Amino acid sequence: MSLPERKTDIGPPHYEQFLPPVIKNNYGKWKYHEVLSPGTMVHVAESGDEIYTVRVGSPRLLSTSSIREICDLAEKYCDGYLRFTTRNNIEFLVSDKSKVDPLVAELKEKKYSVGGIGPRVSNIIHTQGWVHCHSACTDASGIVKAIMDELYEYFTEKTLPNKVRIAVACCVNMCGAVHCSDIAVVAVHRKVPVVDDENVAKMCEIPTTVASCPTSAIRPNPKTKSITINEEKCMYCGNCFTVCPPIQIHNPEEDGVAIVVGGKIGSLRTSPKFSKLAIPFFYNDPPRWPKVVDAIKNILNVYAANARKHERVGEWVERVGWEEFFKLTGIEFTFQHIDDFTFMRDTLRTSAAFKF
Repeated sequence: MSLPERKTDIGPPHYEQFLPPVIKNNYGKWKYHEVLSPGTMVHVAESGDEIYTVRVGSPRLLSTSSIREICDLAEKYCDGYLRFTTRNNIEFLVSDKSKVDPLVAELKEKKYSVGGIGPRVSNIIHTQGWVHCHSACTDASGIVKAIMDELYEYFTEKTLPNKVRIAVACCVNMCGAVHCSDIAVVAVHRKVPVVDDENVAKMCEIPTTVASCPTSAIRPNPKTKSITINEEKCMYCGNCFTVCPPIQIHNPEEDGVAIVVGGKIGSLRTSPKFSKLAIPFFYNDPPRWPKVVDAIKNILNVYAANARKHERVGEWVERVGWEEFFKLTGIEFTFQHIDDFTFMRDTLRTSAAFKF
């Protein structure tokens, strides 16, 4: 006879206990789903049961008062059931159809943005940026706010050829989904870290610092009891700064952002794709980053005007060719776009038969 299962603090609880009853009763037996409006959709089970989803955008960095308000709305309209998507949308899961419209009305009354479902721009996934991350090359929340202020209508009402996922990462370690988003901002350091030999010797473990470098650009320097950095191997990621603060990676006059396009994680129609370099660099220009915002809006508008129905950004670019992408968007082709290990290995075609 086995012992009764006991509760422990090891690992998360099983997700099944948090599912709404409608989903739990019809698990794996859904017949279809339908987008009802930019912010609502319905899933219909084989049994005829329905579950309605109401999606709103969130700023990701939430105050406790905002979380309490969201929870109160969930208790009032959907028996306490809600979820956060991977891109920080809030989805209220409503099993009673009569409560959908009142929920949407109260959300709008409280100034929540309802939308992001279907062929539209979803909420932007992003990293911490200057507000929290110690190796950030730019702000994340500020850029996201500036971008979504310009693209807001594509979240709430306007449609696109297909859904567009936008991401912002505040350094090349990319805690955000920059490598697999349709359009993304990735911040970059451009200078080799400055080594403070005296404090490295006092504050850092040399073996740990050497091991932190993903490209083996760091080696010990016994003469100074510090380290040296091979500039040719350094990729400016800031991992060394993470474990050894005297290796200073930040440079306000040289840090900035790049824009990449064409990534996706879905396998519908075509295989998943990595994002590829579109614009190598913009200097940080807070608080509104006008050049970055204009560049993203330009890419989105060109995509909307030229892509076929259901084409993702990367699928559209592959169909027309990268040469045509640069021509249509007016983006300058520079040496950073050339394939190599320093910038982007597969940015353009790697075939010797490069056709214009």
